[in-house]
Amino acid sequence: MKKTVLRSYARLIAKCGVNVQKGQDVIINAGLDQPEFVQMVTEECYKLGAASVKVEWNYPALEKLHYRYRSLKNLSTVLDWEKARLQHYVDTLPCRIYLDSDDPDGLKGVNQEKMAKSAQRRYPIVKPYRDQMENKYQWCIAAVPGKAWAKKLFPELRASQAMEKLWEAILSTSRVTDDPIKAWDEHNKDLFDRCSYLNNLGIESLHYYASNGTDFTVGMIPEAEFKGGGELSLQNIYFNPNIPSEECFISPMRGKAEGIVYSSKPLCYQAQLIENFSIRFHEGKAVEWHAEKNEALLTKLINMDEGSAYLGECALVPYDSPIQASGLLFYNTLFDENAACHLALGMGFADTIKDYDKYTLDECRAFGVNDSMVHEDFMIGTKDLNIDAVTRDGKTVPIFRDGNWAF
Repeated sequence: MKKTVLRSYARLIAKCGVNVQKGQDVIINAGLDQPEFVQMVTEECYKLGAASVKVEWNYPALEKLHYRYRSLKNLSTVLDWEKARLQHYVDTLPCRIYLDSDDPDGLKGVNQEKMAKSAQRRYPIVKPYRDQMENKYQWCIAAVPGKAWAKKLFPELRASQAMEKLWEAILSTSRVTDDPIKAWDEHNKDLFDRCSYLNNLGIESLHYYASNGTDFTVGMIPEAEFKGGGELSLQNIYFNPNIPSEECFISPMRGKAEGIVYSSKPLCYQAQLIENFSIRFHEGKAVEWHAEKNEALLTKLINMDEGSAYLGECALVPYDSPIQASGLLFYNTLFDENAACHLALGMGFADTIKDYDKYTLDECRAFGVNDSMVHEDFMIGTKDLNIDAVTRDGKTVPIFRDGNWAF
């Protein structure tokens, strides 16, 4: 891939993604797959005035070793230096950039029980720090090719060819055009206008139905609103948390969901694939589920904590999105969630509450925003998915017809 194109992508992530402000610190989390691109992003952050840029590298093979050899007690312990680091993040609110290149099967064979229990035990200690940072800093998730990920998508190609094909797919769906900043400005305007239309309807509930058996109704929080594309932090800085992004999303009312939904794409959770699954909800809670592959892992996800069996997000994505049009199944939630309508188990978004800056985090959750240690999107959009909105004044308004916007 041409370095000039990659440089434009790096600039997009730094400027349009996290929108680094002069004097801010930046933390980049990345795998070992694209060190030269990480270097480009680091430089673009410095050009925007970053005070410091720290790179945190990750490698799934090492993570598997940790879960194999370390005791559960050791894995569950949050050491004093880790708490000090978290407090430093609370005090300084660094920008966070996540460059995803993970192998979809990278943690296959990991001890799921030990992984889940250690996360559950660490979470109560980490949560107060996370809550203090909620909505106050800029963050962005974007992607770069990894060799194993590329070969998963293009098994018939040599590794170098597969990497090039994956670069092309990532850049195309991320709107890295001749002028990517302009392209994203226009795209954000379209998403903003669609959200405004939805918010003006006064939606009480959404009803989803499709030929695969999905028949599901979810209630809305009266104080909540749809959002999409770029958003404002509590520091009043505009940023784009996901590159790419095609969704208009909202956090539904905890406890108001009835019916069954069927997955339309695999869910990559803990670097493992859960495939061909369904979830039935009653009084907002997942009460029955089945999966053809990795049902035990789906069970672990739903039972992670009290909130993980409830919904935190409803996202509307047209079936004719650029990602769906690519014809690729990415085996990566960042992309696959933006190819189809999806729901999320777990944590909801406090910033979907209108004028959320006037409320505390606890007050936003009291409106009905779900709280959990997880937030996992799963795709339910199909070519024939229909969605109707029932408004607070009793009207039924078509939102989706045959997988796409009805307005």
